[in-house]
Amino acid sequence: MSPDNALTAEQILSATEDVLRRFGPAKATVVDVARTLGVSHGSVYRFFPSKAALREAVTERWLDQAHDELRLITDETGPAADRLHRWLATLFAAKRRKALDDPQLFATYMTLVGENSSTVETHIGTLIAQIADIVRDGVESGEFQSASTDPTAHVGSTARAVFEATAHFHNPAHAASWSDPAAGERFEALWRLILGGLATRA
Repeated sequence: MSPDNALTAEQILSATEDVLRRFGPAKATVVDVARTLGVSHGSVYRFFPSKAALREAVTERWLDQAHDELRLITDETGPAADRLHRWLATLFAAKRRKALDDPQLFATYMTLVGENSSTVETHIGTLIAQIADIVRDGVESGEFQSASTDPTAHVGSTARAVFEATAHFHNPAHAASWSDPAAGERFEALWRLILGGLATRA
């Protein structure tokens, strides 16, 4: 049990995840979270003023868990194609791991994601911005082509196109297909197609 004065937001979010796994989003309550932590529900409300705020925070935490790992790849130096390939593969692996290793919690989060569209939009914006950073490096180094007289607009539209083209491998709507043994092979085939469209023509 956690004394009220030692409680942290991270502890609350972790406990909420456990409660959601056990009870699902329809039945999980702030009281359940407080009971799991051994504190009063008022202590939870000091960090999160409502059940909706708590659900939004735990959804944001779940969506953002892959950001740091992906940012490390984004910030590396080296060939842009290699970095973009590893970035996309890492995103796919992270989403697939969540879906296959803990399907009950994954289904619960899909319910919460549906409730928090602004949180999802922010998450997607962060991911597209990371892709754009890699694409920009590729254009500047001459590794990727730029088909526009406005490089900034080209980078932004290309990054979004790459994200949307690979949706089958990171959008939870397609999670049922991720356990297919051929999923990895299909991902690589799509990657080769994307790379062919990005690469500078000889």
